Amino acid sequence: MNQQLNHQEYPAANREYKDRLFRFVFNNREDLLSLYNAVAGTSYTDPDSLGINIAKLYEKIIAQNNINIYSSGAKKFPFPQHIVFYNGTDSQPDRTVLRLSDLFEGQEDGKTPALECATVMLNINYGHNRALMEKCRRLEEYAIFVDRVRGRLAESLPLAEAIMAAIDDCIRDGVLRDILIQQKAEVVQMILETFDKDKYEKAIKNEAYEDGYTEGRKEGYDLRLLEQVQKKLARGKSAEEIAQDLEETPETIAGLISRLQEK
Repeated sequence: MNQQLNHQEYPAANREYKDRLFRFVFNNREDLLSLYNAVAGTSYTDPDSLGINIAKLYEKIIAQNNINIYSSGAKKFPFPQHIVFYNGTDSQPDRTVLRLSDLFEGQEDGKTPALECATVMLNINYGHNRALMEKCRRLEEYAIFVDRVRGRLAESLPLAEAIMAAIDDCIRDGVLRDILIQQKAEVVQMILETFDKDKYEKAIKNEAYEDGYTEGRKEGYDLRLLEQVQKKLARGKSAEEIAQDLEETPETIAGLISRLQEK
């Protein structure tokens, strides 16, 4: 669900099936509210109060607070946050801050970009972000189901058989049991229509090259991190600030800075 720009066919196909399944699983507003509370650290109880459409949400805020959007005075709005969920096959930490400015080219020393957007990416693959999963059981069940499907695919089963085997396993173990019993046909059809097994297997075999690095996924991640550190150093940021920005330990950033100084 982290959508990095690349030229492979697989991420789009795989992302589509998981995104569609995710929306299907969280179609129930009670489950969606549980997910919101888990991520935001809130305790809302009324699903109908959950604002999904950001435009409509701000319209509501403007109306409730009688804000005159045509006046020249500064307008105050609630603090915004943007969060995306990742459950791709590439290795990623539990939490990553993605910044638009890290993609800008031709940055000069002492200058800061006039445009910025930061997104928190949460890894929801099974085994990651356990505290979040404990707060939202439905999210944990979704992660387990995706993991079970992958496990069955790894056994070289035909796609339909892999899906059915994963569904049977999950029903037996109480994972998404209500959805998989009541709407099994919809779930199977959804995955069959949007999942390309050939592309999935091709991507698994070429995971080490996903980010353009032949040294493998771990080194590819380290190199991306090294580039981000280099850019932030060029902007005059300290090691402590960089560690905070990138959600990494000061020791990790110090090691990367040492590597850059050795070049």
